[in-house]
Amino acid sequence: MHRNNICPHLMRTSRIFKALLRESRLIPQSQSSARILQQRSEIGAIQKPHLLRTFVLCSSVPLTDFLSLQNRCSSEVGSSVGSITYHHYSQRHDFFTKASEAKKLKIAEATRSAIDDHSQRAVTTALWANFFVFSLKFGVWLVTSSHVMLAEVVHSVADFANQALLAYGLSSSRRAPDALHPYGYSKERFVWSLISAVGIFCLGSGATIVHGFQNLWTAQPPTNIHYAALVIGGSFLIEGASLVVAIHAVRKGAAAEGMSVRDYVWRGHDPTSVAVMTEDGAAVTGLAIAAASLVAVNQTGNAIYDPIGSIIVGNLLGMVAIFLIQRNRHALIGRAIDDNDMEKVLEFLRNDPVVDSLYDCKSEVIGPGFFRFKAEIDFNGVAVVQNYLDRMGREEWAKQFREAAKEKDDAMLLKTMSNYGEELVTALGSEVDRLEQEIQRIVPGIRHVDIEAHNP
Repeated sequence: MHRNNICPHLMRTSRIFKALLRESRLIPQSQSSARILQQRSEIGAIQKPHLLRTFVLCSSVPLTDFLSLQNRCSSEVGSSVGSITYHHYSQRHDFFTKASEAKKLKIAEATRSAIDDHSQRAVTTALWANFFVFSLKFGVWLVTSSHVMLAEVVHSVADFANQALLAYGLSSSRRAPDALHPYGYSKERFVWSLISAVGIFCLGSGATIVHGFQNLWTAQPPTNIHYAALVIGGSFLIEGASLVVAIHAVRKGAAAEGMSVRDYVWRGHDPTSVAVMTEDGAAVTGLAIAAASLVAVNQTGNAIYDPIGSIIVGNLLGMVAIFLIQRNRHALIGRAIDDNDMEKVLEFLRNDPVVDSLYDCKSEVIGPGFFRFKAEIDFNGVAVVQNYLDRMGREEWAKQFREAAKEKDDAMLLKTMSNYGEELVTALGSEVDRLEQEIQRIVPGIRHVDIEAHNP
């Protein structure tokens, strides 16, 4: 039909329907029959019932208003207004609901992408910063032969290698799921962050502490300390700039997950930015310790402060490494999602009419910002049936059963019962889909939802 012919009818239908809604709120039920009858005749005169359905699908009528008007029209006059089924309304409602959910999911994806960008920027900045700092420290160590400067050289080598591992893990985690890894490669970040932490512990902490103890009683005062002071100052500026970038990435990640910075450092889902921040923080602190050691040697003439500084730097790296190892270990062995998010999901399920009880509810972090949720549900069969009949209409099924009983045909009755049972199984599947979609709406990071029917 031509658009110009459809629009006037649709606009007229819209005005009539909205008028009925207004009157259904203002006029007592006993006084509204005549007006509804009049409007019924106007709508019926259009002879285009699909336009009324189109209006329902495209309008923003609240569900409570629509159901109230539908019930009154159906009970009083059986009009074509009353024949606008709940199924038609639910189509429109589902359309806008899905659009809203898609928008929220898109926002969540954009947020995670932004976090990834910040993490990538932090890693890249730290990688180049550590390369330049290593070059400076290595040159100064060749000139001064300072033990604490050698500790800083080893520290920079470890940092550079660790940032390279983090960059590789960040790249690997973005691979798409495949048949071998259906849940994706997001945990690659945890794996390479763990390897990086082990590298800090062995190469950075262990080697530095051993070297410091070896020279504790045979230390010689370093020469050309002024060169070391210049390099320490320059390295402090470079490492400080890298630390600022890493802190910015951590703060962005914490804000995206609704956590404080402290909680995010301990329990946040992205290990990369946290690893960069802690390593850069240790680097800046280590430079301050190195500077203090050289000042003490220069002021007292006692060379023992040099290896002592080396041992302190090694212990600092060891603490950072242990923290990162523990953090990534928890993620790799299967950590549950945040308690607040879990409680939101469970509260929704407990309050849903089709859920009688919950069993064996579990969650797991499968990657930075990605989760899996599993639950066994004892469904309320009565609520499932009522929801199905509300959507599809009770009268139609009642008519089929009455006809089968009237004919006294066992085959016809069995077929009707089989069809009804098949529809109920499909309805249960629809309820499961609805619950899964709502869970993903409540916590957008939940990518996989496994709901099973519980057998008491």
